[in-house]
Amino acid sequence: MKIFDDDLAHFEAHGAKPLPAASDQGYVDHDGARIWYATYGDRADAPVILLHGGLGHSGNWGYQVSELVGSGHCVLLVDSRGHGRSTRDTRAYTYELIASDVLAVMDALHLERAPIVGWSDGACIAMILGMKFPERVVGVFFFGCNMDPSGTKEFAPSPALDRCFKRHAKDYAELSATPDEFDAFVRAVGEMMKTQPNYDARDLADICVPVAIVQSEHDEFIKLEHAEYLARSIPGAELILLPGVSHFAPLQRPGEFNRAIRYFLDNVAL
Repeated sequence: MKIFDDDLAHFEAHGAKPLPAASDQGYVDHDGARIWYATYGDRADAPVILLHGGLGHSGNWGYQVSELVGSGHCVLLVDSRGHGRSTRDTRAYTYELIASDVLAVMDALHLERAPIVGWSDGACIAMILGMKFPERVVGVFFFGCNMDPSGTKEFAPSPALDRCFKRHAKDYAELSATPDEFDAFVRAVGEMMKTQPNYDARDLADICVPVAIVQSEHDEFIKLEHAEYLARSIPGAELILLPGVSHFAPLQRPGEFNRAIRYFLDNVAL
């Protein structure tokens, strides 16, 4: 898959690759929200859950879903509460609350265990599930996120980030049950990102599921030294570095990113 969208110009104009036809999709009502999900591929195949980043939605995984289904996996996508097609109530966002939504979808689909691939906020949600519900999580692919506020860089605007934000705004208007509330949505998610997550080395040391810490060479938001700290602090964790890409590697160089996912999945087993 030789696709190069390093400046995210294609993503701004067209979004990610369209998702294939879903095998099943619907909503799970949980704790004040309706959570959208979709599955792709044969439910009898090895499952994997993909969790998208903050302000985005499951369609951002378009370059990953078809390839994973083609390699023998059933893929479950979940729109985080308030994102994409999922709704929210008036409570402040927390990563723990969003993690509980993912667990509710797994319960509704009778999915006992699965590896979870998380991107940005989705990675934090995956790690919380692995930390608090290890019996449900085969392993965590943790791409481009922090586990305490010290892991983030000072925000620096760029044309690529502006293009990504414009795409998020367009998708929100098309998908959300509250299409005119994008600004309020951004403020609410931003408030969560400023103060959460906030786990320390003792919490990380208790994680007992396989973890891959995946860090891009040019990540706009996460410090390399934080990724290295996570890999040192989580027992048995592996650090995977992706050269030449940024926080948006799944869109910029999907072939390279997908190879990292396949490597991870090949090394965890149900």
